[in-house]
Parts: sequence; C-alpha cells; structure tokens
Amino acid sequence: METAFAWSLCLSAVVVLLSIGPLTYGRVKAGYSAENMSAPRALFDELPDFGKRAVWCHQNCWESITLHAPACLLCLIAGVISPVAVIAAWVHPIVRFIYIGAYVGDIPPARGLCWASGLLCSTLLYKEGLTVLLSS
Repeated sequence: METAFAWSLCLSAVVVLLSIGPLTYGRVKAGYSAENMSAPRALFDELPDFGKRAVWCHQNCWESITLHAPACLLCLIAGVISPVAVIAAWVHPIVRFIYIGAYVGDIPPARGLCWASGLLCSTLLYKEGLTVLLSS
C-alpha cells in the first residue's frame, strides 16, 4: 500500500513536467525563438489564448504539487495503511493530468472539477497521515 504514495508523488511530478508541452507549443505558435531566451515571459502578450491558459495551467501544476508532495511524504513517513488514502493517492495525478487538457482546452467545468478533486485528494492524504501520527 505504501508504494501508492511514492507512485503518486512521482506521477504528480511527471504531470508537472507534461504541463510544459502545451506551454512550449503556445510559445512556438507565438514565434518564440532562441532570441527570446533572455526574457521568455515578455512574450506572454503575444501568446494565443490557449498558450496563455497553458502558462497559467503550468503555474497551477507547480502550486498543486507543493501541496500534494508533502501529503504523500507524510503518508509514507507515518506508515498510513488506508484504502481511502491509497485511492486519493492514485486519483490525484490522474485528475491533474486531465486538468491540463481541461485548462488548455478551455473547459471550465471540467477544469474546476479536476482542481477541486485534486485538492480533495491532497486533503485526504493529510487527514489520513495526521490521524496515524496523532494516534501513535
């Protein structure tokens, strides 16, 4: 069971890296080149709409992993054995991956559902980890 938390952590990191794809594609569509390397953020206003959403999505993926990674580590350290925690650990990277498509594809209801689901998963991991720690 504990391997689910390690896998969730690793897969969530992969999701952050995958969010670079749409961001890069948006920059290429806007004419990004090696000359822009000194100020890549200056190109933001030139990005197509999906490219702007890709930037925001990528930033949100980083924000999400800063909450999720400690939750996974807490469960690993505490030795959590809980089906709820395992399900939450597996669901998080899945919904965060779907989140990328929903955000870049401009599907607000799906994006909101994925965001809330991912946050709920991390919250459940904190709850389960703290429950084990406090009962020791």
